[in-house]
Amino acid sequence: MRIIRFEHKGKVFWGSVYQEKVHLLKGNIFSGVTETRRTVPLKDVKILPPVLPSKIIGVGLNYLSAVQGYRKDKEIGMEIPKEPRIFFKASTSIIGHLEQIIYPEKTNRVDYEGELGVVIGKRTKSVTESQAFDCILGYTIVNDVSARDYDRERGKSFDTFCPVGPVIATDLDPHNLHLEIRMNGKVVQSANTRDLLFKVDQLVSFISRIMTLLPGDLIATGTPGVGPMEKGDIVEIEIERIGILKNFVT
Repeated sequence: MRIIRFEHKGKVFWGSVYQEKVHLLKGNIFSGVTETRRTVPLKDVKILPPVLPSKIIGVGLNYLSAVQGYRKDKEIGMEIPKEPRIFFKASTSIIGHLEQIIYPEKTNRVDYEGELGVVIGKRTKSVTESQAFDCILGYTIVNDVSARDYDRERGKSFDTFCPVGPVIATDLDPHNLHLEIRMNGKVVQSANTRDLLFKVDQLVSFISRIMTLLPGDLIATGTPGVGPMEKGDIVEIEIERIGILKNFVT
């Protein structure tokens, strides 16, 4: 199922997307839903962020290419991390598909970071790796936008710095998905989630031993590479079987 959260005629709904139609869902996506017979054309809805998480946990340097890129950028030696390197983004940084990424004042560089997002489906604490997949609702796309001339705490959490969506895809293998980033229609990044250093089940288990994960919480699993965005740019992140997350830089 490809779950969408959307606005139609002033009301907010959950739905499931099939080609160009949305089937309205009855119930709660975290406790169980059923499809109704009511449908609306996809073109007539405003796509909203698929989740409004209590917390967003990012993972740094989770692709070998990212480690190598950091070494080159900083001109320092760096070993592959022995455990996940996690950080937080403010929940208020969330925006949806087709919304605007606002370039902050006094910032000289803002980067895209296209990532696979993991949506937690139930209260999760101290689970094993073998239990982790039972705690996941599905997967989405995250752009972990970052202002490079600020420290991580501020540079990751400006308003609009976490585009998410357009859907939550369930029932797929998160470890073999093609990921592509396009800037103004030009491919600037191409990778596959098979190259994640710490896999999804490892991340959920590791993070849940530190903090309780709640339904709707979002884990951004890391990017294979970064690049600058400028005002006027259009950034698209596509992950196979999930879709395309498109945003405008203003």
